Amino acid sequence: MRERDNFQELEGAITGKTEETTTVRGEEMTFWDHLDELRGSIIRMLVAVVVVSCVVFFFKEEVFGVVLAPSHNTFVTYELFDRLSVFFSGERESQMAPMAVRLINTGLAQQFMLHVKVSLYVGMLLASPYIVYLLFHFISPALYNRERKYALRIVGSAYVMAFAGMLLSYFLIFPLTFRFLGTYQISEVIENTVTIESYIDTMLTLSLSLAVVFEIPIVCWILGRLGVLSAAMMRKFRRHVIVAVLILSAVITPTADAFTMLLVALPIWLLYELSIFIIPSKKSV
Repeated sequence: MRERDNFQELEGAITGKTEETTTVRGEEMTFWDHLDELRGSIIRMLVAVVVVSCVVFFFKEEVFGVVLAPSHNTFVTYELFDRLSVFFSGERESQMAPMAVRLINTGLAQQFMLHVKVSLYVGMLLASPYIVYLLFHFISPALYNRERKYALRIVGSAYVMAFAGMLLSYFLIFPLTFRFLGTYQISEVIENTVTIESYIDTMLTLSLSLAVVFEIPIVCWILGRLGVLSAAMMRKFRRHVIVAVLILSAVITPTADAFTMLLVALPIWLLYELSIFIIPSKKSV
């Protein structure tokens, strides 16, 4: 009780009220009511992730069929590049060498733990719309109608951009990285074998990194609306940003090769250039 009174005194000193109250959906809610609602939202999020992950766990073949698809020559990205190679070279058959990479397991319980890990990641991905809904449902009552519309647009755009980043990673960045590094040889007597742990960790790291990186236009738009950032400022520091992009790519790239770093740096640079065009002008702010 003393701790609660101290919180109420602190709130009263800040807002001039003796007890924190907020009108939410026609009801007065105290600070502790907000905490109870937040706790309930977090519990529902965790339950949703656990339930969906458990369901995903029983679809092992389907899930890992998607996860392991880039390790096969029949993956859609490889077939597309093969057709482009035939088209531009004028040859009847593709000149690209087939990929011969063998995935191996080096730990007794490694495959089971990877199964659990991938199930959790896929569960969070599938439950993410419900998680975003709960977060917005918790925050929206504290916003005005105009702010709620902006928040809805920002949340929706950020969600779409994150998925776009993960799709780009799955269909382009990771397959090209895996094919280049997996087939690179310094001698024909050396066979390329990749651990399944390295394969999945690289895929997950690239996917999460690209999901975060694709939020650059959203962040720039918000900073532009706040008057902190402008298109002229972004053009002025373009050269500095190029160096920063290369450094960022080297940090978030799970491998230490320049090829993957450049593959990651290119979409970051393109997103930066896109941000210059979508950032609001000072007149519209």
